Amino acid sequence: MRGEVRIGMVGAGWMCGAHVSAITNAAGVYGEGIGTPVLEVVADTNEQAAETAQRKFGFATHSSDWKRVVESDRVDLVDIVTPNAYHYEIAKAAMVNGKNVYCEKPLTLTAEESNELAEIASKRDLVNYVAYNNVVNPAVAYIKELVDSGKLGTPVRFDGTYDQDMLLDPSIPITWRHKKAEAGCGALGDLGSHLLSVSQYLMGDLSEVAAVSRIAIPERPVAAGAATLGTVETEDVLAFVGRFISGAIAQISTSRIATGRKNALTVEIQGTLGTATFDLERLNEVNVYFHDDDPADRGFRTVLMGPEHGDFGMFQPASGINISYNDMKVIEAAKVLSAVTNGSEYVCDFAFGARVDATIRAILRSAESKQWVAV
Repeated sequence: MRGEVRIGMVGAGWMCGAHVSAITNAAGVYGEGIGTPVLEVVADTNEQAAETAQRKFGFATHSSDWKRVVESDRVDLVDIVTPNAYHYEIAKAAMVNGKNVYCEKPLTLTAEESNELAEIASKRDLVNYVAYNNVVNPAVAYIKELVDSGKLGTPVRFDGTYDQDMLLDPSIPITWRHKKAEAGCGALGDLGSHLLSVSQYLMGDLSEVAAVSRIAIPERPVAAGAATLGTVETEDVLAFVGRFISGAIAQISTSRIATGRKNALTVEIQGTLGTATFDLERLNEVNVYFHDDDPADRGFRTVLMGPEHGDFGMFQPASGINISYNDMKVIEAAKVLSAVTNGSEYVCDFAFGARVDATIRAILRSAESKQWVAV
């Protein structure tokens, strides 16, 4: 049996449960070769939440002080699932204390902070993983193979959206997601960053962008049912055009008030020989068109995900048996554990996260200046 990976969790909210489920299930799905996770300590500034998480998930202990996690001799991997504003300080302290780090996205609030973390990580033999779970999606793995193999020819355009309507109701009170100091930005950071991670993985980095954004609901109640309203500081809707270093064109948009859209992350890559499309609401399907088909047979066809695509085969033995969002988090957690235990390679390191954050910085500057901005 592989050695234990002792985990300290910082943050006891919903994402804490998602990570615990992924980590514990990863060991069962992938086997003992990735290591044996041990839930050592969970910390949250709300000690009641930390205590509840300890009991619910089986952590050995809990704390209201995250520094106990990063300084503990009984922790090998610090898992950060706090609001965005706290990622930088916790991740930096963890690495300084010799801990491997698994951090929810976005890595930090600024490209400068993310670059600093990436530089620290590059100088230390530590796992540094940013939780862009859509990058490990088997459907994305299939599209990556189509791009890299040349089956789509030369990619000329990437179209992407990530829309939800979870904040459409103006009576929903203000949270940290509406404050620049805590979230950094709005729909772009919360949803669009996932789309940027996929575009960067599939197409490489962007070189320049031109963006527009809008705060459609400028005020919200300060608490549920409250008459007092607070100011919303982060964008509800954002769109941009851009150019990849390769020369391909990007058209990308995101909204957290998109009426009727629940989890609509969509991707279309158009190449000189073919096109591939994907919609996260139909997680187990990719639509493809190949121009070199017989003219009488040309048309989009649906490819159902199966064991031939990425890590799908770890969950199901045959095509067309659906996997889920939770399974993508399991794949992600397995890559983290295997990196700690076996030194396995992975894509979503802090340098990858820093490049996404550099793109976010350029997009926000463009929306503010109403000009093209270099990434």
